[in-house]
Amino acid sequence: MELWEIKKYPDSVLRKKALEIKEITDKEIRLFEEMLFTMRHFAGIGLAAPQIGITKSLIVVDIGEGAIRLANPVIMWTKGSGAKWEEGCLSIPGIGVSIARPKEIIVSGLNETGKAVELEAQGLLARVLQHEIDHLQGKLIIDYLGLLEKMVLFKPKFWKTRNKDANLRKQM
Repeated sequence: MELWEIKKYPDSVLRKKALEIKEITDKEIRLFEEMLFTMRHFAGIGLAAPQIGITKSLIVVDIGEGAIRLANPVIMWTKGSGAKWEEGCLSIPGIGVSIARPKEIIVSGLNETGKAVELEAQGLLARVLQHEIDHLQGKLIIDYLGLLEKMVLFKPKFWKTRNKDANLRKQM
């Protein structure tokens, strides 16, 4: 079983839209299992293929109720505005972002046998599925922050860039 490296922000692969899977082959089945192995190794509860550098529309989720493997997942229905919960991400370690998401969803996709399925989810499972589907669109938890929140969160990097720009202007 291969343990994959988790790609970290700002790696550009995290911003790419994942490509649809035409069919589930042995390659995708093996990748599902390696994604689960990698997710569990890093103590995650969800993982999308772009997080390991593969731009395929594949996610795995396990919140302790059994593993879910989905290709081409799409949110078909949502209900409830949901309270804000703090979310973390294996690709942005040490950062928590409070995000409001629908409480209940229905997701369609292909399971590991290639069968079209619909999953009804609520609570934590609904949240994790939405988080992983965001990854397939190139969306990260920090995209839910406003500019001021991003400036505070990434303050050292922001101010280094600002000071460097100011020093360049002074030299001109």
